[in-house]
Amino acid sequence: MADHLNLLTDVEGVAVGHSTDLALGSGVTAIIFDEPAVASCTVLGGAPGGRDTALLDPAMTVGTVDGIVLSGGSAFGLDAAGGVQAGLREIGRGLKVGDALVPIVPQAILFDLINGGNKDWGLHSPYRDLGYAAFKAASKGSFALGTVGTGAGATTATVKGGLGSASAVSSKGYRVAALVAVNALGSATIGDGPHFWAAPFEENGEFGGLGMPQTIDSRLRLKGTNITATTIGAVVTDAELTKAEAHRLSICAHDGFARALLPTHLPLDGDTVFAASTGKHARDDIPSFMELCHLATIVMARAIARGIYEATALPIDGTQPAWRDRFGGQKQG
Repeated sequence: MADHLNLLTDVEGVAVGHSTDLALGSGVTAIIFDEPAVASCTVLGGAPGGRDTALLDPAMTVGTVDGIVLSGGSAFGLDAAGGVQAGLREIGRGLKVGDALVPIVPQAILFDLINGGNKDWGLHSPYRDLGYAAFKAASKGSFALGTVGTGAGATTATVKGGLGSASAVSSKGYRVAALVAVNALGSATIGDGPHFWAAPFEENGEFGGLGMPQTIDSRLRLKGTNITATTIGAVVTDAELTKAEAHRLSICAHDGFARALLPTHLPLDGDTVFAASTGKHARDDIPSFMELCHLATIVMARAIARGIYEATALPIDGTQPAWRDRFGGQKQG
């Protein structure tokens, strides 16, 4: 079995690439599959933005995707999938329809347009080029977390948002992993302190090892009431799944949002989770699938906390401080 990196790329046949523009205060992350992957998604936020998400409904015809794109830029960021499509077409990937080749690349976006970055990009947004760059950067093995790719411009109610990932192995040896860009209207941390809502699920001090505080402050904390936010992510497994099972897995990964963010799925969030299967390992029993659903919840919660923990503040005056700026010296010891 491959080395355990605690990243989405622990799943065989998956590559991840980032394109980051810190002056823009935004970026793109591309998930690229070696072979077409069975996929679906669930949208539970009230203000979503997506591309080709409708085809992922289990009732729709196309069953597999070549990649998944997560991007900043709000609706402008939807151009990013075009850049990833261009890269895939360049290497001969895509759904063959007659003589045409159509790469299938669903996408979700988050809102980072008023985070202090320079969004004066002229006539055309930079996101198609950022998408292509993310595709070209995609690789197996280790990749950066925090203020990179889609997490570059992310914020939350309390500290800087970011991009996180985590993975796990089921009792039958199936791998399942999450990647998420945390740009929540709510908070991943408890009250005004450093502790994470996801603390009960933490492994090996991956987000500081602080555990839970002695008292829980569950009062409402929002980063604003007239802006949109959105946490977007994907959960991927090497276990064989049907499209309907991938849809259910995406729902269970949303449970990870509910365990790591308070509140989540708000009217001004666009929370979206993709789920995909590389199908490397045969599986046809319900008990093993239910364990994957359980693990999808947990790896998503852990990935959310890691995204916050690994983030750094944008190099722009007046932007939101990172968790490490406020609490960096605190670690269980």
